[in-house]
Amino acid sequence: MPYVITQSCCKDASCTAVCPVNCIHPRLDDTAFTTAESLYIDPDACIDCGACVEECPVGAIVADDELTDSQARYLDISSAYFRSRAHSDDDLRMTVLRPSADLTGFRVAVVGSGPAGMYAVWELLEHQGIAVDVYDRSWAPFGLIRTGVAPDHPGTKKITKLFERAARKPNVTMHLGVEVGTHVSHEELSAAHSAVIYATGASANRTTRLPGEHLDGVHSATGFVGWYNGDPDHADLVLNLSGERAVIIGNGNVALDVARVLLTDPAELIHTDIAEHALKALGKSTIREVVIVGRRGPAQAAYSSPELIALLDLPGVDVIIDPADTVIDPATAEQLSQSDVEPAARLKADLAEEISRRPPTGATRRIVFKYRRSPTRFCGANKLSSVRLARNTLVPNGDGSISVQTGPESDELSTGLVLEAVGHRGVAVKGVPFNVVRGVIPNHQGRVLASPGGEPLPGVYVTGWIKRGPSGVIGSNKRCARETVTQLVADAATGVVVAAPDQSGFRELLRRRQPDTIGFDGWRRIDAAETRAGQRLGRPRIKFTEAAAMLRAATGDGQYSPDRSGTNDSARGS
Repeated sequence: MPYVITQSCCKDASCTAVCPVNCIHPRLDDTAFTTAESLYIDPDACIDCGACVEECPVGAIVADDELTDSQARYLDISSAYFRSRAHSDDDLRMTVLRPSADLTGFRVAVVGSGPAGMYAVWELLEHQGIAVDVYDRSWAPFGLIRTGVAPDHPGTKKITKLFERAARKPNVTMHLGVEVGTHVSHEELSAAHSAVIYATGASANRTTRLPGEHLDGVHSATGFVGWYNGDPDHADLVLNLSGERAVIIGNGNVALDVARVLLTDPAELIHTDIAEHALKALGKSTIREVVIVGRRGPAQAAYSSPELIALLDLPGVDVIIDPADTVIDPATAEQLSQSDVEPAARLKADLAEEISRRPPTGATRRIVFKYRRSPTRFCGANKLSSVRLARNTLVPNGDGSISVQTGPESDELSTGLVLEAVGHRGVAVKGVPFNVVRGVIPNHQGRVLASPGGEPLPGVYVTGWIKRGPSGVIGSNKRCARETVTQLVADAATGVVVAAPDQSGFRELLRRRQPDTIGFDGWRRIDAAETRAGQRLGRPRIKFTEAAAMLRAATGDGQYSPDRSGTNDSARGS
């Protein structure tokens, strides 16, 4: 009875370290780790010990005889992965134990408490004597785990338990509500610490920059995700949910999350931690169709296969793909014929073709995928009324990559809501080098460079999306953080990074600049208040959606009100 890794895999790779027969791949140090959609258990090698089940932080591993009908596909996917890599020595490589360094007297600042930052903290804690300060502009830690993961994916959010363990360590101090570049400068932070690791993510939304993008009804998917997750930065978003159709531009996992939330029965969402204002608005929504527009074909789609499979289980929703959109074009055929093509590309093409042959159930709601289309303009006077699409042709470049040629306009979809999900980019931190073109901090293996291709800045490092761009899933940041911390430790060994100076002056400066900063204990009070409020309604939590209310809960001065529509004026800042 082999175990199987299912849809919620976070690629944390903790399971690989405890497997006694090395049957879980790719491992953290394998080259295939970066591009793999998930981790996989070899069904022919698994000895059914269950060690991986205990170690998995998100509960993604299930025995094969306990798989639901819809999960059965994951066993086939695992088998196919190992067949495709049967002759790869890379996947059989064991992880090399890394020696622990003595970093007594060293104090490292980690800027950002999302997965990238917290994995960096864990990597630093592998070394003796280290002290770590974590800085985050929000009063709630863990970044996109709180504000980005869809509310109907509670298993994924279990990863915060791992991060909380790190935050509770006596040599880790959290400073929440502190924005580097505003409350303290990069120079001041660097002077007070042995080294600084930036893990600030990619918080800016890329846009299409098309005519009509300014119209009322055109929004970023990032804003919509923040809105339904209760992010104070987006809680005031006003959305038109009164039409029958919404259009999403882009077909990554965020697009699929957005489509799922738009069409999920609010009676199901009430059991999640979705923001109260979003739950009420979605309860009144009349949207019955979501169209997901992707500029390339199914094989090149940015979503992961597990996320597409999960859509098929959405109650009362048909997933529709035009069979004509699944025909393999010459450029894709050439790409799929390459021996080194990722199995995921073939699987995506196969899944789309399978879905196109499924007869509709007659459900009142549906998700429609349109491949090889690009929006050309958003139409309307002051408010959005429609979006125009053009058909694309995929052209091989001769090196295995594909270019997109946009043809004439072919479709016009009436809609009052467009959500642009075309990617993210990093935001510059004042005083830190920044590559404007790529939207990242220039670096080599995590060492920050003075300019792209330039010399390293001593003691300054980067990890996560602000290092490599917005790619990968939660656990991808673990490998990324390991690479960065390895460089930092090497620099400590050669004297580039040295012990930290006395912190008393810097702490006084921080108290003066940002007297409202809170530590991890303050966050635990916020967490407890949200959880208590949720328990009264049979929900996991009711989130604060105003920063001022969070701060009052953290200091014990305020009573809880779920959101801006609540009845407690003191919690709304009135």
